[in-house]
Amino acid sequence: MNGRRIAAICAIVCVIVYVAISAPTLAAAAGRSAAGTIALRAALEMIGVPYSWGGGGVHGPGYGIGRGARTKGFDCSGLAEYAYARAGTLIGSTTREQWRSGIQIPKELLEPGDLVFYDSSPGRAGPEHVGIAVDAARIVHAPYTGAFVRLDRLDRPQFMGVIRPNAGRSDIDVRG
Repeated sequence: MNGRRIAAICAIVCVIVYVAISAPTLAAAAGRSAAGTIALRAALEMIGVPYSWGGGGVHGPGYGIGRGARTKGFDCSGLAEYAYARAGTLIGSTTREQWRSGIQIPKELLEPGDLVFYDSSPGRAGPEHVGIAVDAARIVHAPYTGAFVRLDRLDRPQFMGVIRPNAGRSDIDVRG
């Protein structure tokens, strides 16, 4: 065999190996983007729903606990849980569970639908708040008692990090 034939065979093998390795990675990335898009759309549809401490979850707005017992709505993690359930992905019901629901990514690589976390009580193990990225500058979230699900700016002093939830983790039927 001459050198050109060997180089051609090596090039073909390299392309085959690249495609075999890249295809699952690209499919997973496409799944995350689709899940994030669906989750973001679901959260945006909830703008105007009241904040309810401990409220909401996979099935939508719900009565909370304590201060939220008489209000049907969402707290921050309930909104995120609902939005991702609509995309077929279970992320847990608390901000701490949601913080562990995917991979941490640099803020510069944030995509719409990523979860954005804030540590509003640095003395406690956090995070204490979560929103869903709309774009590089805004989140949709349930901010606090007396407020409603709304859009706010992403950049805040308590910013903790960004998580991209794993697509396809659901192990229960979240449709109802």
